[in-house]
Amino acid sequence: MARGRKPAIKATAEGIGKAPPAPAWLPPEAKSEWRRVWPGLAARKTITTQDLAALEAYCLAVGTARRAQAAITQDGDIIKTEYGPKRHPSFQTLFQSMTEARRLAAELGLTPASRHKAGSAAPQENDDLADLDL
Repeated sequence: MARGRKPAIKATAEGIGKAPPAPAWLPPEAKSEWRRVWPGLAARKTITTQDLAALEAYCLAVGTARRAQAAITQDGDIIKTEYGPKRHPSFQTLFQSMTEARRLAAELGLTPASRHKAGSAAPQENDDLADLDL
């Protein structure tokens, strides 16, 4: 594996094929994301019980971003304060949540690039170079 590259995401025998219910402690927006991503994860069988905490964190980050965006939409981009107009404080939460969600999505194989990597992880039968680690 080249320096700086993540290992390919592969299906595993321990992969969960049936979606467990979303944890009760997740907020509604996070539970919605859990239900949205599980069909693809279950089909690829890349998630094991050890990975559920990362999935919970991903869903929580997405849910937090959705709530922050809802607050910005409701209140407006700029709010009035005693010191004058300021950017809505939820922007900080929004950007941090989106960054974390994007990082975890890549780890879980939820981005186009990581899904492509997962799909190309198995060597082709007629590939003469398959036994080389290229």
